[in-house]
Amino acid sequence: MKIRVTTVGDSTGIILPKELLEKLHIGQGDMLYIIETPRGFELSVYDEEFAKQMDVAESVMLEDSNVLRKLAE
Repeated sequence: MKIRVTTVGDSTGIILPKELLEKLHIGQGDMLYIIETPRGFELSVYDEEFAKQMDVAESVMLEDSNVLRKLAE
């Protein structure tokens, strides 16, 4: 599905088609979470608990990058 970047007031945004909103079970005012993956970006409904877990994971990856690199060998 192609989505165009557009001007929204004084900001830049994207307009999500109605069918995508229905598939995601979201509506106006809902929060979304975007993460970068090896294949691009993943958009999902914002989950506060998941966001906290991602913050912890990112922190561990930054602090222990040398250890993780050794484990990957």
